[in-house]
Amino acid sequence: MKKNSSDVLWFSLAKEKCFELLKVESDGLLDYEAGERLKKYGVNKLKENKHKSVLSILFEQFNNFLIYILIFAAVISFALDEVVDGTVIMIILVLIGVIGFFQEYRAEKAIEALKKMASLRSKVIRNGNLVLIDAEKIVPGDILMIETGDKVPADARIIENYNLATHEATLTGESLPVKKEDEILSDTTVIGDRINMVFSGAIVTAGRAKVLVVKTGMNSELGKIARLIQSTKEEPSPLQKKLGRMGKYIGGIVILISLVVLLGGVLKGIALFEMFKMAVSLAVAAVPEGLPAVVIVSLAIGAKKMVKRGALMRKLPTVENLGETNVICSDKTGTLTCNQMTVKKIFVNNRIIDVTGTGYGEEGDFIYNDKKYASIELEKLLTIGALNNNAKLKDGKVIGDPTEGALIVSASKFGFDSEKLNQEMERVDEMEFTSERKMMTTVHSVNNDKIAYTKGAPEMLLEKCSLILDQGQIRKLDKKEKQEIAKVNEQLASSAMRVLGFAYKNVDSRVTENDLVFVGLQAMIDPPREEVKVAIEKAKMAGIRVIMITGDHAITAKAIADELGIEGDFLTGHDLEKMDSLEDVIGKVSIYARVHPEHKIKIVEALQKQGHVVAMTGDGVNDAPALKRANIGIAMGITGTDVSKEASDMVLTDDNFASIVNAIEEGRGIYNNIRKFVQYLLSSNLGEVLTVFFAIMFIATSEGEALIPIVAIQILWINLVTDGLPALALSIEPFSKDIMKRKPRKSAEHIINRSMTVRMILIGVVMMLGTLFVFKMYNPEVDLIYAQTMAFTTLMFFQMFNVFNCRSHKYSVFSIGFFKNKFLLLAILISIILQVLVIHTPLGQYFGTTSMSLIDWVVAIAVASSVLIVVEVYKILTSLKSKVPRTTTYCIGEFGASKSQGLK
Repeated sequence: MKKNSSDVLWFSLAKEKCFELLKVESDGLLDYEAGERLKKYGVNKLKENKHKSVLSILFEQFNNFLIYILIFAAVISFALDEVVDGTVIMIILVLIGVIGFFQEYRAEKAIEALKKMASLRSKVIRNGNLVLIDAEKIVPGDILMIETGDKVPADARIIENYNLATHEATLTGESLPVKKEDEILSDTTVIGDRINMVFSGAIVTAGRAKVLVVKTGMNSELGKIARLIQSTKEEPSPLQKKLGRMGKYIGGIVILISLVVLLGGVLKGIALFEMFKMAVSLAVAAVPEGLPAVVIVSLAIGAKKMVKRGALMRKLPTVENLGETNVICSDKTGTLTCNQMTVKKIFVNNRIIDVTGTGYGEEGDFIYNDKKYASIELEKLLTIGALNNNAKLKDGKVIGDPTEGALIVSASKFGFDSEKLNQEMERVDEMEFTSERKMMTTVHSVNNDKIAYTKGAPEMLLEKCSLILDQGQIRKLDKKEKQEIAKVNEQLASSAMRVLGFAYKNVDSRVTENDLVFVGLQAMIDPPREEVKVAIEKAKMAGIRVIMITGDHAITAKAIADELGIEGDFLTGHDLEKMDSLEDVIGKVSIYARVHPEHKIKIVEALQKQGHVVAMTGDGVNDAPALKRANIGIAMGITGTDVSKEASDMVLTDDNFASIVNAIEEGRGIYNNIRKFVQYLLSSNLGEVLTVFFAIMFIATSEGEALIPIVAIQILWINLVTDGLPALALSIEPFSKDIMKRKPRKSAEHIINRSMTVRMILIGVVMMLGTLFVFKMYNPEVDLIYAQTMAFTTLMFFQMFNVFNCRSHKYSVFSIGFFKNKFLLLAILISIILQVLVIHTPLGQYFGTTSMSLIDWVVAIAVASSVLIVVEVYKILTSLKSKVPRTTTYCIGEFGASKSQGLK
């Protein structure tokens, strides 16, 4: 093999020469060969901008205006020989930076892991077998199988072509798909005309092909372009932006208060530098500058948890958006159902034949009137099903479409070996399935003749049939017989079966789907998933409406919907096309049958116009526009095409509807936990600000000299101890028991609502009053250090009790389980131990503290516990108020009747 495959003009060579140069046979590379080539050529991916280095993440923690001021304060302390103060400030700054570093580093790693999970997979022939591998592991010499909906993972030479067309706009800018041909081209052919090649990043819009990989990664044509382009920077999520704006707003208020504190302290005779350090420390402690980083960590941790529940988030903002979802539009097959199609009934010779066996097991019989049945028509029907098929059955598992897998299984029950049959009757042409035609046709060479085999939706197929195979003879199919077959189709569909019709014709040259010979029907069942029934009921309780969208017959769709508990009217794709506007009926219709993928956009837009937040599932190429248009696009991880996955926000790793509801539950819980630690941080910080502000303004010695209950270093210490582990522990708080009994969150709803604001002010005031009470109680005019130590410890314990307040906005901490969040208890214990160390060890001299007696500790804890008691009482009162029913009264006076609301 040449040292650099990018030097070879592969499009100008014969296929045999390409195989020779790449030193590979038609059965693909062996695993060890692929491993060696992977080491030589590197992974098959485009180079991105360098990730943040460990040092850059660390330095970013100190890239903050308030931190600069604090560093300046430390430098001034050293200059004035206040070495102790300067050293402690620097140590605390380093600790704040280290904690911030670990939070951001963890978030980076979590996001990186999620990106790896979302990477594309490709069908590759290795060791003579078709296997599915990560696209990154593809190497020059690999043989790929690509089909409609796939994203081409590398530059490759076409070996076998079946009506392949690719969209190459990412490379050439050409908006129309390029029809591919297997032929040798001139060595001067430009990229846009290299029709015997497929290129990395292109989308397969039609057909399928077997291709030989010649260039990967940065050596591909797309890689050459990537060298000239910088990767785009990841945008912060809407929630992060909201929090950032909120942080700046709060920061502005706090800085203003800090300046007032600074001015007030100086006017009351406190040294300017002391008040400067106090004001800066207060601002640093009060501004939640680390909040966006904690949010990233929470979202990333939540996204990893969702993977375990079957939902892979491709974009972090989706995690927070899930809580707003109030409509789920879901495909039926494989999502609401088990995706294990089994043929149960066959209609031939005007007879309905029973087929025994379940799943993908190849054991089963064809029974009519309690006897085994066989006929020429049945054999022909099963032959068409086996040949007009792109799926494979291996070790009891289907590789490809489950419906086609069911047809292979039904043929094998008759004794057919599908692979052998395909070798004997080679496929020479095809018309792939489209959602508009709802049919697929393949042409096979049989004894020097060409026969077209067609399968598809019975009502569409019957329109194309003019003949019928009956009792071994081909005769004319009249209108009355078509109506009778249509009735059989409806009868089978009403039993929740998916029905396909089968036909054939001899062809000369051009393939057309007209004047077909009708053979029969195969009806298969894909039973509803048991867990989906529970999930739909759960969604209803959560105020989420479920809509089924399927290409199946309306009767089949209605039968499945009834079984799953999906209530509402139904429309067909034909009905949709006749309607100018869906908005008048969108609120009543919950079942859409026989729809095209483009109808999904119409449904999504109608729902969005009425203010709904829509989650939409899809798996095909044509689903991509609807997935992008929906608020949350959800692709199928198993059956979904690469195009649908790339257009989505979320991928279902198990193709299961229940995973969508699970993801919404996780999303709601994560958002609630974010609100919990926002409330904790802001209410605790408010307590610190109010304590210092009111002390400066209103507490003084008899001579009028101001008394400060807590010094700058102590404020920084509380910020370090309480804003770190306890706040992070709230992000993994177990979800509330009624989280899926609430209505979806409104998009316009603020992170901090009115009730949260009232609670935060209440908490801040209680903290301030309690801390100042203890400070005055310990007579600061006699022993200021002792009184400050007590105030310092009391304020710290206030925040430990406040963590429990914030575990639930509604329920008592005792009712939700005091010991359920073990990490929170550990975080509080660590914080208390650290507080003891700065009181009862030599560290005290650096923090301006003195030892406390056991009684002192009891006093501090008892007073601090008041914040828990007050908020518990507040929760009880608000709970009682919410249970009092409202009544409407009408007051009639001189100005007429007016309506007012009151409480019973």
